[in-house]
Order: sequence, then structure tokens, then C-alpha cells
Amino acid sequence: MTTEPHEPMRCVAVIDQALPIGHAANAAAVLALTMGKRQPHLAGEALVDALGGEHPGLIPIGIPVLGAPADELPALRGKAVAAGLDVVDFPVQGQQTTDYTEFQRLVRATDPDALRYLGLMIYGTKKKVARVVGRYSLLKPPSGGPSELS
Repeated sequence: MTTEPHEPMRCVAVIDQALPIGHAANAAAVLALTMGKRQPHLAGEALVDALGGEHPGLIPIGIPVLGAPADELPALRGKAVAAGLDVVDFPVQGQQTTDYTEFQRLVRATDPDALRYLGLMIYGTKKKVARVVGRYSLLKPPSGGPSELS
């Protein structure tokens, strides 16, 4: 049996599709920063402009931001963990306070089966990630409600 010398990797964010755009962007940013700390190799080499100026390297594999119903996120997290993927989750309590100590207290007081999420970031082999998130499509603004800019 032959195996690929290097399996392609994938990193995706899956966000509660009903979140207002600002909250969804915040959730994706928080998840990405945390995943970047857990997987520092994800940042690519520095970018150099035509005058030789350097710009920080960005993730060369991209990060699709998918939308999912909030009630599916706990099960999706469970599937990703069971598949051996690296998962960062963002519990809803994170947008209920700006005090990180209070955020920790709120999560500590919540039974694991009762945790609800604003989003997840999942990293691993492309095949395994696709099996877990394959049914979700790119995040779209919530329908039926006014935008935050209105």
C-alpha cells in the first residue's frame, strides 16, 4: 500500500449562521488567533513587495468561513474531536462579557453537554476535515433581519 508523502491540510471556521455580521467576524477572528497559536506553522513566509518591503506571512491554505445552525455546532465539535482533528471552540459566553475572568467563570459553571458555541475552527487533513464539514457552505449574512449598518 502506498501513502501520500504529505497529505494536504485544511483549516476551516464554522460559525453560527444566525450571528450578526460583526459578531460572526469577531468569532472568526478569535478562533483564528487561537488556532494560529496552537498551529504556528500555519503562517506562511513573509510577503515582499516590489520595493523590498516585508509584510507578515499569511496562511497559504486559506480559511473558508462556513455557516451552520447554532444547534448543530456541539455535535459538529464532537465529530471533529472524534476524528482526531484539532478543534478550537468559542462558547457563547465569550460574547456575553468583556471580562475574561468572568468568561472563564461562566464556562466553568456550565455542564459540558450544555455548552453552546458561536463557532469552531477545525484543522487537520483535508479528507478528514471534508468528511466533518462537507455539508456546510460559505457563511452568508443572516436573512430576514436588518444589517448592523442599518
